[in-house]
Amino acid sequence: MTDEFEPIDDSTKVRRKIDHTLARFSAAHDEFAAEEAKRKQKLEKLAARPVALFEQTRTAFYRAIKSEAAEPTRTVTSPDEPAPQTRLQEKKERRTRRSILSWRIAAAVLAGLVFLTTGAAWGTKTWFNSKFTEIAALDENSSDIQDATAQTGDENFLIAGSDTRAGSTAEENVGSADDVEGARSDTVMLAHIPADRQRAVVISFPRDLEITRPDCNRFDSAANDYSDEVVPGASKVKLNTAYAIGGPRCLTKWVQQLTGMRINHFVGIDFSGFKDMVDAVGGVTVHVDSPIKDTVLGMVISQTGDVTISGDQALSYVRARHVVGDVTSDYGRIKRQQEFISSLMTKVMSHGVLTNPGQLSGFVTAFAKATFGDNIGVDQMLTLAQSMKGLDPSKVNFMTVPTTGESNSRGNEVLLDSKAKAVFQALIDNTALPGSTPESTTPTNSADGATPSSAGKSEQ
Repeated sequence: MTDEFEPIDDSTKVRRKIDHTLARFSAAHDEFAAEEAKRKQKLEKLAARPVALFEQTRTAFYRAIKSEAAEPTRTVTSPDEPAPQTRLQEKKERRTRRSILSWRIAAAVLAGLVFLTTGAAWGTKTWFNSKFTEIAALDENSSDIQDATAQTGDENFLIAGSDTRAGSTAEENVGSADDVEGARSDTVMLAHIPADRQRAVVISFPRDLEITRPDCNRFDSAANDYSDEVVPGASKVKLNTAYAIGGPRCLTKWVQQLTGMRINHFVGIDFSGFKDMVDAVGGVTVHVDSPIKDTVLGMVISQTGDVTISGDQALSYVRARHVVGDVTSDYGRIKRQQEFISSLMTKVMSHGVLTNPGQLSGFVTAFAKATFGDNIGVDQMLTLAQSMKGLDPSKVNFMTVPTTGESNSRGNEVLLDSKAKAVFQALIDNTALPGSTPESTTPTNSADGATPSSAGKSEQ
């Protein structure tokens, strides 16, 4: 080592440079060692869980056998307790003792299976969560959030269906990535579940809703990342441009500015993988009053009544926006999407799917593959689905954000600001929605410009 007070010459400079290099190497080595220690500690913690489960199982099994072994053979201790008088009675008593032992062993084995299944489920859930693609989207400390204290415990899911053509097939008839570049928010929904979990409200936003887009960093949908380029905001543009330009973060920013609500979950669903989720649960049943024919996609559903659809047919059903007979392309599609999502959630949370490991695993795998976002995973999505499943149908509201219902000269839907503000304030305050009574949060009509529905059945 060199002395900092010794005369400085070329030799000293060289030696000091070596000393400084060694010091930096030592610091880097210490930092790496600390990180390695943390990693080992985490692995040991993960490994300890299965061991603990095994020990609990072994202990339960051991206690059951020990209890039976320690129980003495029944003897006559009182003249009032008669001893077995026949071989048949003795045989019956031995059979009873063996039955008790069998039940105790079975109980211990069952307990072991529960412990092991719990461990397996925990590991499986961890594996599934690791498959979700994380993309930054949230800003829970935004100044746009109003009355944050009142929103404590609320779960707000911003759900965007991306219409990227990457990976699409010719059978889907939606074009290719060469025809339509990038990704757009083909569907935008806000699912609100208050802290008391007494209701759920799902609000759809038309893709052609006219908005004032905020300044946003440009989003690269291929790399799932943001650049340093800031795209200036713009007025009188369509809602789907927010996602096309600024991705999930820009869409979240606009929604928080409009609603004042804290968005704490962003869920993006790539429609190219959407059909795999439907196929995994054996299709979804929808009610069709008249055949659905789209001028671009062709005949989507030719039957009427309750029809079970899956695969490309299900994908066309939620994507179709040029259906013959629709008053407006957006509202007709929103109605079908709301009904379909309601039916899909009901199917996923049904006894048949939850008790079928193959179907449940297939659905979660397909969902993880087709889903991306921020603060999402198995637990978060079960919170959304279970909250909607456990509620009375009158407490699950599907509606469309209030608009004039007619396109303006730019081909955009026009928001009814005051009515929309009243809806979002009711969600923040957890009070009855406009047009409803305190006993029912379902709007009674759509005269105020909203398109409400209950349990997935919309009215236009």
